[in-house]
Amino acid sequence: MAQRVGMEVSVAIGEMVKMADADVIAAYPITPQTHIVEHLAELVANGELDAEYIPVESEHSAMSACLGASAAGARTFTATAGQGLELMHEVLYVASSMRLPVVMAVVNRALSAPLSVWGDHSDAMACRDTGWIQIFTENGQEVVDNILCAFRIAEDNKVLLPIMVHLDGFHVSHVIEPIILPDQKEINPFLPVNNYPLPLNPSQPVAMGDFGPPFIYTETKWAQEMNLRKSLDTIVGVWQNFGDRFGRYYKPVEHYRSDDAEVLLLTMGSFSETAMTAIDKMRNEGRNVGLLKLRLWRPFPFNEIRKAVAKAKALIVLDRALSFGGLNGPVCSEIKAALYNQPDKPKIVSFVGGLGGRDITITDFENIVAWGIEITEKGSKNEFEIYGVRE
Repeated sequence: MAQRVGMEVSVAIGEMVKMADADVIAAYPITPQTHIVEHLAELVANGELDAEYIPVESEHSAMSACLGASAAGARTFTATAGQGLELMHEVLYVASSMRLPVVMAVVNRALSAPLSVWGDHSDAMACRDTGWIQIFTENGQEVVDNILCAFRIAEDNKVLLPIMVHLDGFHVSHVIEPIILPDQKEINPFLPVNNYPLPLNPSQPVAMGDFGPPFIYTETKWAQEMNLRKSLDTIVGVWQNFGDRFGRYYKPVEHYRSDDAEVLLLTMGSFSETAMTAIDKMRNEGRNVGLLKLRLWRPFPFNEIRKAVAKAKALIVLDRALSFGGLNGPVCSEIKAALYNQPDKPKIVSFVGGLGGRDITITDFENIVAWGIEITEKGSKNEFEIYGVRE
């Protein structure tokens, strides 16, 4: 029977990887991800998890080891953060191109310089186009649930793509929360044994990631793109199945008091919980504001976004990363692209805030909404607004 236990979110991730019966874990510790792989190392050393734990010398090597393990048919997991994610950047493209169902927890951290161990989404945004499925979570329960779902999605023979499950550094990773861990008997029917269709086998040799001359490269990349887009159906189906079994449902875009809202705020990650409280406060004061929580970053849920904003007059997007030299924050740029050809679309305002772990409070969200509404009415000389910067 499922139990609700108070534990650190990073430790809970390790427990879920154990319950998912991972075969290989290759990782290099980096703040604020360290507690995840530290706990997994303890589980393997204590005999609680029958897996191969590979302590490598860098994140580049961690992902390289995961490639080999996954190609051999092993259920494979790793975790990283910030600079570590960027160090393995080269190999991320290889994992998705070779259709290897690696699952990775990414504890989001700001990128240097200056050196910061605190959270924002700059590391994730830098990996936007690597071909990985990317899921954002806002609390410990969502992280644990989506780690389990990620194995099911990635290993589905219609998908066979690697997945990043994002959680905000410290604000989520190091928090002790009451988390429901399913019983092992409940997990086993939901997550079948990994059945990778063409694993490396000395008696039946195959070539993976082979040379790609010009006459096949475009077709290969287009097939990869189409497969990533089609994975949306499987993702939604797995989330539905998970909800039917465990009572917690997830969607690519989630709504909070948005059905009749004239003004919508859109967030990702842990800020969504604070934003919900701010929305409640504004609603109680008579302001017609709602919230959209973007859970699925890749493949981007274009149609879901279009439906979600169809009745709104204004959409205020808060990014936790800069797109240096760009017109908007990276998420807002995707939103604008999704809505560009829509005949009836809201006025869109782009904000960037919460960089390097800086908090966005309830009052801050109220200020952002008020400022955003003012911009929709009076305009602004800026392409986007940076919130909270000291001048």
